[in-house]
Amino acid sequence: MPNTKVLPLLEPEVPEAVAPCCPPLTERPFTAEEADTAARMFKALGDPVRLRLFSAVASHEGGEACVCDISDVGVSQPTVSHHLKKLKEAGLLTSERRGTWVYYRVEPSVLAAMSKLLTVAPAAA
Repeated sequence: MPNTKVLPLLEPEVPEAVAPCCPPLTERPFTAEEADTAARMFKALGDPVRLRLFSAVASHEGGEACVCDISDVGVSQPTVSHHLKKLKEAGLLTSERRGTWVYYRVEPSVLAAMSKLLTVAPAAA
């Protein structure tokens, strides 16, 4: 008999600054703080330009996009920067400055949390 141990699986660490903290809508009523967090996220995505920018970043090759690569959404560059700032403030994007350019990323934990938020629990048998 081999002398092996089964180790428990650990969940990856998620930075609190970008991970929404809300349970699925069908799990229980939200606390005031959870409702505020979810409302900020969905309010930020309620603008068509912001939704296009969020989609452009999320779908960009490598999971991140330079601001120079996502500017053709029908508004001027200062407006793009404003909308990216709002998405970042809502916890939907992170950014990193590299030289003169800023690169934006949608953290996988954010997409997973948003997906979980809208998951409908199976009906009890």
